[in-house]
Amino acid sequence: MNAEISTPTAELVQRLSATPRGARLARRLVAHQLATWGYPHDSDLNYTAQQLTAELAANAVTHGRVPGRDFEVRLVLLAPANTLRIEVSDARDDRRLRFAREAGAEAEGGRGLVVVSLLARTWGVAERDVGKTVWAELAL
Repeated sequence: MNAEISTPTAELVQRLSATPRGARLARRLVAHQLATWGYPHDSDLNYTAQQLTAELAANAVTHGRVPGRDFEVRLVLLAPANTLRIEVSDARDDRRLRFAREAGAEAEGGRGLVVVSLLARTWGVAERDVGKTVWAELAL
């Protein structure tokens, strides 16, 4: 057995409507699930996970929305890496990710991935057959 391989010890997968309401529900769902797993709502981990989920879900709803398609939130506790992984998948793969430096200084948006890069231990993008998954990891 390879000790380097992380295996899920707990997992939540939920599809939500690609609307602002769906993005709000994603954040609340993550907060509730983490509390169920023993990370209270007022803990730093739960709060940070909520922030990451909010940014990733908002991006999925704003930039990854395809009419008639949902987005998916996946929350996984990985052992022995002692890591929480948050994944948000959308159905759109024709738009590349943009950072704030590519958005104008006066732009109202475009800073979500900067927030993700500051809060997450690591993050990235995985291509899918349909769409993409943006993921972020936090140490437990």
